[in-house]
Amino acid sequence: MSHIHTKPGQHDHTVSIYLVRTDFDEPKIMLHFHSKMKIYAQFGGHIELHENPWKAAAHELREEAGYNINELELLQPKQRLKSISGAVVHPQPVVHATMGFPTDRSHFHTDSVYAVVANKPPSHLPEDGESTDLQLFSRSEIVHHKNIDDITRDIALYILDECLFTWERVPTTLFK
Repeated sequence: MSHIHTKPGQHDHTVSIYLVRTDFDEPKIMLHFHSKMKIYAQFGGHIELHENPWKAAAHELREEAGYNINELELLQPKQRLKSISGAVVHPQPVVHATMGFPTDRSHFHTDSVYAVVANKPPSHLPEDGESTDLQLFSRSEIVHHKNIDDITRDIALYILDECLFTWERVPTTLFK
């Protein structure tokens, strides 16, 4: 989906998903090469008008990474509100942040960022039209790779250094 808001200073709500693979000697973050920005980036995109953030995350993972949401575990803080009477509780994001869009700094994305864990390769290929340049990066590679931007690097390191070991892994199917 393209930008909903196109005037300077407006914000689009987006989701990002950092996918950690644990089926190696050390955890690795899977990123894909973003052809427009010419960098390795997390999976994600705009929340479409008929979606909530979690539904958008699920569809972006399937389109861009080839994973069905039920193949993954979701990292969640141990202390969190797990239910609200009369409302749907969504997963707790790793971070909820606003940043200027890389190719137009007068346009903003307010991003709900999630972290998921996989212990095997995806069951599908990315969908037609999506990047097929998927790479796995160790912590050291994330720190030193010239084609990973600072925002992606900071969030990936936070997930690898903090969330992966202190947050709990929960089934993705707990959320709608």
